[in-house]
Amino acid sequence: MDSISLKQNRPVAIWLLIGAVMIIVQVLLGGITRLTGSGLSITEWQPILGALPPMNEKAWLEAFEKYQQIAQYKYINSHFTLEDFKSIYFWEWFHRDWGRLMGLVFIFPFIYFLVKKKINRSMIHPMIILFLLGGLQGIIGWVMVKSGIGTDLVYVSHIRLAIHFMAALVLLCYVVWFAMKITVPPQVLSSNASVRSLNVWLLVLITIQLIYGAFMAGTHAALAAPTWPTINGMWWPGQYMFNQGSFISDITHNLISIQFIHRNLAYLITIMLAWWTWKASKLPAGEPLHNMRYIPLVLVVVQVVLGVIALLHSPLETKLLYSILHQFVGILLLIALTVTYYYSRGRRGQRSR
Repeated sequence: MDSISLKQNRPVAIWLLIGAVMIIVQVLLGGITRLTGSGLSITEWQPILGALPPMNEKAWLEAFEKYQQIAQYKYINSHFTLEDFKSIYFWEWFHRDWGRLMGLVFIFPFIYFLVKKKINRSMIHPMIILFLLGGLQGIIGWVMVKSGIGTDLVYVSHIRLAIHFMAALVLLCYVVWFAMKITVPPQVLSSNASVRSLNVWLLVLITIQLIYGAFMAGTHAALAAPTWPTINGMWWPGQYMFNQGSFISDITHNLISIQFIHRNLAYLITIMLAWWTWKASKLPAGEPLHNMRYIPLVLVVVQVVLGVIALLHSPLETKLLYSILHQFVGILLLIALTVTYYYSRGRRGQRSR
């Protein structure tokens, strides 16, 4: 990739990275929506008309009446006043409208770049994949909400929540990867196989960890043991971890098991990232991967600290702030590991700058 191509691709890369930032905001809004129990407050999907919230008292009462028909209101929020309903409606509406805005931010610049011939032939297939992933995410979101309407469910399944969450992160990582692919010259990539291999394992572990983070949020598992460093005074709460009837159920539905796995994965990832940092420090000075070697380690330490704080605050009103910060740093860590993996993909013998 020559310098002229890099310069020509820069506007497209900036557009993609703006989209990545918007995806991060959308994921955080999704977290707030879940933690505030707002996800089922809007009981219908109107892609265009739904962009505006109820504009008068009559419209608000109609929306509230529809919410009163679902199980969440009947069994959990029957004490809600109209003002209470408005507070949860806001987060779901904002979450959906941000998704609409993202669609516009992706579509209109895409048309502009297409007309101006800023998108070359090699970008077409990645662009198609990008739009398909974005559309899929919207469909998953609505299916998830729909599952809690007209049923006895008071909350959307944490499994569906995790699928929705991870689909968004796949889209995010794809956008970041695409932006790097069209702007990063291959000459700056590192070719150390052991660093790359360890990076792959870290990506696998952080993916599992993020899934369990969604399980933690979806089941409110923190409330089952809001203590640290032990779990309700136990280092090994084995007698409380295996009571669901099957191993799969134990690791996906047992609150103590979910929390135990989430905690210990954090410790394992921290240790492995320290090892990765040490390996990356052995790379030639000046290589991008060498220069960014401390970023993932700093992020994971901050992430663990925020996780502990969020856990201890889970019974308190301040839980939302720390939980969202915890989620945000987790997303940054995933992006950092995606970037470091990209920079570790150099071929052996390739000259580095």
